[in-house]
Amino acid sequence: MTQTYWLEHAWLDTHVEPGVALDVTDGRITAVRENTATPPPGAEILRGLTLPGLANAHSHAFHRALRGTVQVGSGTFWTWREIMYSFADRLTPDTYHALARAVYAEMALAGVTAVGEFHYVHHTPGGTPYADPNAMGEALVAAADEAGIRITLLDTAYVSSGFGQPPNHHQLRFSDGSAEAWAERSSLLKDRDHARIGAAIHSVRAVPAGQLATVARWAEERQAPLHVHLSEQTAENDACQAAHGCTPTRLLADHGVLGSRTTGVHNTHLTDEDIALLGDSRTGTCMCPTTERDLADGIGPAAALQRAGSPLSLGSDSHAVIDLLEEARAMELNERLRTRTRGHWTAAALLRAASADGHAALGWQDAGTLEAGALADFTTIALDSVRTAGPVPRLGAETAVFAATAADVRHTVVGGRHVVRDGAHALVPEVPQALAQAVEALRA
Repeated sequence: MTQTYWLEHAWLDTHVEPGVALDVTDGRITAVRENTATPPPGAEILRGLTLPGLANAHSHAFHRALRGTVQVGSGTFWTWREIMYSFADRLTPDTYHALARAVYAEMALAGVTAVGEFHYVHHTPGGTPYADPNAMGEALVAAADEAGIRITLLDTAYVSSGFGQPPNHHQLRFSDGSAEAWAERSSLLKDRDHARIGAAIHSVRAVPAGQLATVARWAEERQAPLHVHLSEQTAENDACQAAHGCTPTRLLADHGVLGSRTTGVHNTHLTDEDIALLGDSRTGTCMCPTTERDLADGIGPAAALQRAGSPLSLGSDSHAVIDLLEEARAMELNERLRTRTRGHWTAAALLRAASADGHAALGWQDAGTLEAGALADFTTIALDSVRTAGPVPRLGAETAVFAATAADVRHTVVGGRHVVRDGAHALVPEVPQALAQAVEALRA
């Protein structure tokens, strides 16, 4: 059965087009009909500006519980990390499912249709596997399904606490003991209609150099996305230099990790050689500006990376806020602060990072565009809120990128199904209450 959606205004990759009808069959767009001034009979009417669904390419769902807690007082990334560990210690498959379901519902309310979950909390506290060794990962996959969004579970290898150091007591539940054991466990996870399984290397400090190739080979054999936290902190760079005589980027390159299916997350503190290695190999870059500024990480060289050939995507990481429009805006505004010049990316380029390129980084190459054959995943931004009222929509997507926020999302459609309608989640009732209850369960 074909369902038609009539879009008052639609972003068609290069421009805003008024009056567009999308025909959707079996979860995919089958036709895009422009110059449709009035809604066809029986069409679902979406008033506002409709964009391709947004891709949140880097998420740690349980970090949402830290919002409003870690912002108190002073400190560094490393002091923040100790608070984060205290929340990780309390997770169970049931509490993680409840929290992730609410977090993914919050993402849908923000126009996100796919999430890359960088998942490393695998076992019980102390490191004993659950009866189902992937109980925690399966809880996340189920949570995304119930919240109505797609997920790429980036199952994460985490072996050591630092170069040559065993995991500390917090990290025991992250570790499989070796990359080989990680690969054996991860191989039990299977793709589903709404879920794809990818891989992640937590960082060069968490996976010994001699085991990096094991993770890269696992991803290569499955043609799966591979993500890695890269040079988020200068301390990691210094430790890598002391242990191996090179930067983390060079270490990854020497062990076959870089490539077009690989995405480095943050890529903040890079040398010129690092940038060239990433660009020449077409390794992607996922910037997470709201987290990077919340943790005082620094401003990464996103513009230089893109010029070198590294595709850009965006993530909300620790979920200090969940707002992909803010992530897109912040990437441009951070570069303005760094360079004291304006206009490093067009609104169109920023939207592509938040949609098509983000989906590609997660292995959903058939999502993130409004065109025939693509997955029917899209989101509609209100043009009559106090933030968005005024500009003429046909001028472009600048209103969405530089004025709108997640609060302006009116509708989210995934696979042709309304997940958010008129600002309310259709599958998870009372999302704020669900979030409050899930967070309280971890803080108790």
